[in-house]
Amino acid sequence: MKLAGSTWGASAWSSALAFCYSAAEYCAPVWPRSTHTSQVDVQLNSTMRLISGTLCSTPLPWLPVLSNIEPPALRRKAATDKLVEKIVKHDSWPMQPDILNPPLLQLTSRKLLWLDLRPVDIKSRWRHNWKSAQVVNSHLVHDPTIRQPGFDLPRQQWSVLNRFRTEQGHCGACRRKW
Repeated sequence: MKLAGSTWGASAWSSALAFCYSAAEYCAPVWPRSTHTSQVDVQLNSTMRLISGTLCSTPLPWLPVLSNIEPPALRRKAATDKLVEKIVKHDSWPMQPDILNPPLLQLTSRKLLWLDLRPVDIKSRWRHNWKSAQVVNSHLVHDPTIRQPGFDLPRQQWSVLNRFRTEQGHCGACRRKW
């Protein structure tokens, strides 16, 4: 996908993945269980709002669907699964015994990497999360993992379309909410 001469959606989408998500996912397998993860998620949600052209009142489950980017928690889990798979393959790495034969849990407040080593299929988990989410007009999207119709429209039309999908637009009722 080229950036120059492409439509706004493709360039904004690829720029978001290149700049925001790469910075947010740096060393993601180490810190996803941190209490500060929500602060990173706020910035990633802001980036998805920018791509999709939606407002702040848009429900969070809609953002990954409209921007065609996996939810941040699932992306972090995939990065962790990839790291664990790599560690298991390399016998000479000093951390392999800690993953395969984890030490006893001494502090119950710690959320250690080896407590959840089951790999997760991101696409199926995302579909499951979408079906269980209680958001307005969720019936409009059957598969959240694919680009939604109209993704390559000009920005103004794409934003209006997404605001209709989510029922979150510039109106008096929405302004009173915030």
